[in-house]
Amino acid sequence: MDVRSQIAMVFHLDKCIGCHTCSIACKNIWTDRRGTEYMWWNNVETKPGTGYPTRWEDQERYAGGWEVNNGDLSLKSTGKRKVIFNIFHNPHMPTMDDYYEPWTYDYQHLFNAPEGADQPTARPVSMVTGELINIESGPNWDDDLGGSPIYAANDPNLASLTPEQREQLFAVERLVFFYFPRICNHCLNPGCVAACPSGALYKRGEDGIVLLDQKRCRGWRSCIAACPYKKVFFNWSTGKSEKCILCFPRVETGQAPACFHSCVGRIRYLGVLLYDASRLEEVAKLPNDQLVEGQRSLILDPHDPAVIAAARANGVPDSTIESAQNSPVYKYVKVWKVALPPHIEFRTLPMLFYVPPMSPVMAHREGNAVTHDSEDLFHDIEAARVPMKFLANLFGAGHEAHVRYALKKQKAVRWYRRAMTVGDVDMPLAQRMLTEADCTPEEADGIYQLTSLCSFDDRFVIPPAHREEAIQMFEDPLEHKQGVGFGFLTGPHRGM
Repeated sequence: MDVRSQIAMVFHLDKCIGCHTCSIACKNIWTDRRGTEYMWWNNVETKPGTGYPTRWEDQERYAGGWEVNNGDLSLKSTGKRKVIFNIFHNPHMPTMDDYYEPWTYDYQHLFNAPEGADQPTARPVSMVTGELINIESGPNWDDDLGGSPIYAANDPNLASLTPEQREQLFAVERLVFFYFPRICNHCLNPGCVAACPSGALYKRGEDGIVLLDQKRCRGWRSCIAACPYKKVFFNWSTGKSEKCILCFPRVETGQAPACFHSCVGRIRYLGVLLYDASRLEEVAKLPNDQLVEGQRSLILDPHDPAVIAAARANGVPDSTIESAQNSPVYKYVKVWKVALPPHIEFRTLPMLFYVPPMSPVMAHREGNAVTHDSEDLFHDIEAARVPMKFLANLFGAGHEAHVRYALKKQKAVRWYRRAMTVGDVDMPLAQRMLTEADCTPEEADGIYQLTSLCSFDDRFVIPPAHREEAIQMFEDPLEHKQGVGFGFLTGPHRGM
């Protein structure tokens, strides 16, 4: 048993209000430089929708992630036979049209325009070419466009839905959408790290955060094609790739990442998981219907004496083990089993999990009266606006059992809390629903507390960084005393 620690995350989609505060916080801190204009390390998409970049989930087009061929795990986008032919051009990379051409505005025209009968306007100017452009897409172009025949109807997750399910999903009375915030998943089996010919991408041993060494990067861009979530970007100005760093300078000082800290809906949770690294390849090779449980089996019980002993033997500090024991992510993923990984079939074993959303109750209007289609207080899971198959394609590798389990447990907790606080639901019925959802009253209280009444410290359980044990601490301080920032005397540039 090779016990290691991993910073992991949970996003509760039932609480996301689509305000994009997280995206703006990240943008202002990390990607406000030349060449990063189109980069959104954190973005919020509308589902159903095509996402950013366009149709990033379609691996028939982008060839991201891993596949199992003759019992061997291999990258879809590259390999020993492909790397030479693709070294200067990778056919599976998104193009500028799949992202968008970043723009600013000619504000000077507002001040310098000659006198005329019309109000002067600031025309959009490309931040790449400097020329006037017509804006045709953007980083959040399909926001709130649930039911759109251009965006929602082209969501790759709709592929396995029947024509009847598609028709129901886009009918006016069933029209629904939910928000899907995304950052780098900091996967256990990251395709970007495996694909990099320069070894610039690496996974930190102390916390599992995936980082990119700007000095070693040579701009091959194999990482962009290999990441199925398209969370690695190419800086066209420096000729280097860049990605989310999970705000590791903040995490190392006990602060939550910027997008987590700024979240208005308090949907984000961060904690430590202990996992068995010796079983990574075994789990990544499992059939699709076994991947969710296989990944859960990698996560170890931080209260188990054998796990604690193995972790200590592997150099995991006691403070990290203690943080893992209090981790909200461990509860959501391993104990309660209501948080699921996105597109586990890509086999990167993502460390960002999502609590699937409960669809709103359907209703119709007759005159001045609004009538619910369901007689129950909360609608039946199987009759939800969002088809179960759609959510299964997003969070269950196409298999509905895990999504149905998570949604039934959420519904049971709502009934139970309604019975306790309002009293218009019979408690015996609520307790029966808990039993059917494989949930105890104590567990329901725990889910309710961490979902609705959680404090800042409840949501973010960040272990001490122990930088005194890092390899940098053994370097000669006199030799490096002139270093600034992250070790650069000057900013990265082409040819560095």
